[in-house]
Amino acid sequence: MENISIITIITIAFLGSFGHCIGMCGGIVVAYSSTKIDNSWSKAKQSLSHILYALGRVSTYVILGAIFGYAGSVVTFDNTTSGILLLFTGFLMILVGLSLSGKLKFLVNIEHSVSKSKIYQQTFRKLLGSNSFISFYLLGMLNGLLPCGFVYVFAITAASSGSILWGAFVMLIFGLSTIPAMFSLGFFVGIFKQIALRNLFITIAAILVIIFGIYIMHSGYEYLSNPSKAILGSHI
Repeated sequence: MENISIITIITIAFLGSFGHCIGMCGGIVVAYSSTKIDNSWSKAKQSLSHILYALGRVSTYVILGAIFGYAGSVVTFDNTTSGILLLFTGFLMILVGLSLSGKLKFLVNIEHSVSKSKIYQQTFRKLLGSNSFISFYLLGMLNGLLPCGFVYVFAITAASSGSILWGAFVMLIFGLSTIPAMFSLGFFVGIFKQIALRNLFITIAAILVIIFGIYIMHSGYEYLSNPSKAILGSHI
């Protein structure tokens, strides 16, 4: 995995989390922060609760990354397949960038709410009503299962790695990079209600996502145009 790609993933996920992720999952963070966390708890105990929730969410992402990475290893047989997968991933990244900028409704259209299912609602209510530390972790894992266009694209990026380990690593980096925004939201809800601040992060993230998408598509083009190009354990 090239260093520039790791840095790009971190940057996009970090900035995007202050815009898209807070908008999509902020309600859950606010819900458990106001319901499960007692104001009389020490800052250390409150912080541990938020960290466990974040780790639960990241755990789900890592599992998804491993699954998509394995799927990528199955379908990535040659340069042609690798190139097509990378072109598709890059194209989706560009759509996400345009969606974040408000030019398309791509993210909105694919983010169907699984949270309306009875099983999800019952599990959510049960975890929300518990104050045990493990419940914060499990709630985070449950949140990680919610359909999210942002997550989908990085999952496909994980698939393009063609490796279980690299796929899991991509989603680990993605998940860890979104922690600062979601963790901070638990303590400073009011800050992220500032529309100007959120819009700034979203705009920067949108530009970076589009640039990254173009870069991924270029990598795909190289595989298609150069049959002798070596297929590495990771394409990203």
